[in-house]
Amino acid sequence: MTRPLDRHAAVLFDLDGVLTPTAEVHRRAWKRTFDRAIAAHVGPDADPFTLDDYFTYVDGKPRYDGVHSFLVSRGIVLPTGRPADPPSLESETGIGNLKNDEFLTVLQEEGVVPYPGSVTLLDHLQDKGVAVAVVSSSANAVAVLEAAGLRDRFDIVVDGVVARQRGLPGKPAPDTFLAATADLDCSPVDAVVVEDAISGVEAAVAGGFSLVVGVDREEQAAALWQAGAHVVVTDLADLVAEA
Repeated sequence: MTRPLDRHAAVLFDLDGVLTPTAEVHRRAWKRTFDRAIAAHVGPDADPFTLDDYFTYVDGKPRYDGVHSFLVSRGIVLPTGRPADPPSLESETGIGNLKNDEFLTVLQEEGVVPYPGSVTLLDHLQDKGVAVAVVSSSANAVAVLEAAGLRDRFDIVVDGVVARQRGLPGKPAPDTFLAATADLDCSPVDAVVVEDAISGVEAAVAGGFSLVVGVDREEQAAALWQAGAHVVVTDLADLVAEA
């Protein structure tokens, strides 16, 4: 690492898989939803949604982009639909909204506890006066932060709702990260991005951020390096030790 995190003006965190272990909740919700879509539109004997599918087509992307990417991979053609569509298997947005319902159900039933190492890093950055923000493709980022007891740590949250309101393309485009730095009155050359998704690392590299940290929760270290991460860690507490 060329400069410890606490010598930068700001640190931008992805949420799921970085601050909270909600990536697993998302994966389960996607699998439930896509397996239903595959059975309905391909057939009950078709190959189910897999972990490789999740990383290739869904991880880190805005919800409806992930739906479209995966459906195309299976040759499933559906109307795009509208964000207000009810949860169903009849349109891309309907499938996305069905997945969202699945996610919220699991979150409500099971709750979420933040990674201890991530809390350690947040405490360290707060002590050093470093600004922080959450940049997530999820439309449920605020609900997850509240469930994890982290909401009051972040004045700036650029999530799927904010991106839609501002007309920002999602990761791997850098626009949501750049919007967060603008909200913090900070330049990307003096900011850090912490990401576990390949699309998120690619977005940060495209945005010209000073330091891009990949978080390897799923034995994806090689892919994170290949996507352009400057540093790869398995626990955010490691970044405090580096300081």
